[in-house]
Amino acid sequence: MKVGVLTGGGDCPGLNAVIRSVVRKGVQEYGFDFVGLRDGWRGALQGKVVPLGIPSVRGILPRGGTILGSSRTNPFKDEDGVRRVQDTLAAHGVDALIVIGGEDTLGVATELSRQGIPLVGVPKTIDNDVFGTDYTFGFDTAVGVATEAIDRLHTTAESHMRALVVEVMGRHSGWIALHAGIAGGANVILIPERPFDIHQVCAWVQSRFEINYAPIVVAAEGAVPKGGQMILKDQTQDEFGHVRLSGIGEWLAQEISERTGADARTTVLGHIQRGGTPSAFDRWLATRFGLHAVDAVKDGDFGKMVALRGNRIIRLPLADATAQTKLVEPSLYDEFEVFFG
Repeated sequence: MKVGVLTGGGDCPGLNAVIRSVVRKGVQEYGFDFVGLRDGWRGALQGKVVPLGIPSVRGILPRGGTILGSSRTNPFKDEDGVRRVQDTLAAHGVDALIVIGGEDTLGVATELSRQGIPLVGVPKTIDNDVFGTDYTFGFDTAVGVATEAIDRLHTTAESHMRALVVEVMGRHSGWIALHAGIAGGANVILIPERPFDIHQVCAWVQSRFEINYAPIVVAAEGAVPKGGQMILKDQTQDEFGHVRLSGIGEWLAQEISERTGADARTTVLGHIQRGGTPSAFDRWLATRFGLHAVDAVKDGDFGKMVALRGNRIIRLPLADATAQTKLVEPSLYDEFEVFFG
């Protein structure tokens, strides 16, 4: 059997660990042949296919990014997209696909599976918002990067007695903001799931200044004020209809300065959260996902996604995993409000 592997969407630490484990187990235990589709679904559309063997995956476990490249290409934006994907697979004798991606990449995989393409999904996103899995790889690394940044910002905030707003990734879900904010001792944490009251935010900030303490505000990029709208970098959209976010941090700093009279600055972590070497946990999880994904291919259990439940790796229908986004539960957010202000 010849198996194709592709990585789509935003890069994140751990992608290479999946590729490595898929190839190692597939070749050594099942005798599969592998090829990689370059740059996600773009490679499937354009016929960009490269050989993928054990020598190709040596030494890639600690490397960030993906040796196969990635893109946010949506085959369904192309009038002939499905046929072109099928033609690429047929031309290279690919019998099955392992698709590594987040909500958009796996959403495409779900529809292609319905149209008869045999594939297995592996969940990937630093946002940790893929439904059906306790964690996605890349998330732990991103939280670690954000936590370290918050730790460093505490000292400079205290030196100048200013408020610092830290903007982290999280379009629809606030998992990074919540985990990193709590781990870093932030005084305010704002997430997309809970529209915030700017008056309350400023009151929390002011209360910290009153006890001679410099506050840290952590905001997910998708956080919105009550009655307000999401702050956009611009109106351009990618092929999945997503606008570019960023700007909530600057808006918050300006509002805090104007309403409290205190100096407030912004740090936008952006793609720093995606880059660099994966954490030990992300290497471990990505490796397990890869091993179980290739098992699913061997079993012919297509149209499924591997997922972490407790300490077990399970399989669930792709259609279930992509039907909704995993959000921060209100009760979990409420647990930590004692630390605000």
